[in-house]
Amino acid sequence: MTDYEEFITNIKRKTGIDLSLYKEAQMKRRLTSLYEKRGFKSFSEFFNGIEKDRELLNEFLDRMTINVSEFYRNGKRWEVLKDKIFPRLLQSNKKLKIWSAACSTGEEPYSLAMVLSNYLPLSQISILATDLDDNAIAKAKAGVYPERSLAEVPANIKSKYFDQEGSFYKVKDEIKRTVTFKKHNLLKDSYDQNYDLIVCRNVMIYFTEEAKDQIYHSFSNSLRTGGVLFVGSTEQIFNPSRYSFDIEDTFFYKKM
Repeated sequence: MTDYEEFITNIKRKTGIDLSLYKEAQMKRRLTSLYEKRGFKSFSEFFNGIEKDRELLNEFLDRMTINVSEFYRNGKRWEVLKDKIFPRLLQSNKKLKIWSAACSTGEEPYSLAMVLSNYLPLSQISILATDLDDNAIAKAKAGVYPERSLAEVPANIKSKYFDQEGSFYKVKDEIKRTVTFKKHNLLKDSYDQNYDLIVCRNVMIYFTEEAKDQIYHSFSNSLRTGGVLFVGSTEQIFNPSRYSFDIEDTFFYKKM
């Protein structure tokens, strides 16, 4: 067993996270740079450090869960969501069941609430947002972001739903109340059912083909007929019918 394979086994035992389902070259490169920066010489040394130091464990989780996000990321896709996807979904159901999966630090679910507020009062909006990383969830709940995270937010939304605090922007409480954050492992935990919309963007690129296949099947099973999966701009599904999906628009897949 190689040093990295032993690390995978130990991490799965300790955290429940199966690193073998992530692309090996990318993950090894990311984690090697972390352990070298922290003065370790091997994955076995690194794991021993993680066992003794909770902060190092948290840093490891941060590094492997790739918390890079921003509001309205790839703005044209959010226009499609606003002008095409939400109007269709709302025709049959005014109480949408929405899941922002692998939500990172919360920009995505808060963006969903802001877009949906064009059609519904905030008191009628409820979004589940999940991530693997406790630190990311804590930042999401705090709802405070640097200005660069808001680069694609329309000016009227920025003034309506954020309070500026120095060089940072804080999401207003009325938006925060629309989102419930929970810890969830896409590769291990169960999925709820009958979602109208599942949003999972810029995460699947880090998984092996086997893991992607598993997750897409799970997403499909979790959507109601006519429900939509919204993926990232590098994550086109090339065989959507395999998962009972039809292409509704670029990066939007409708459950058949």
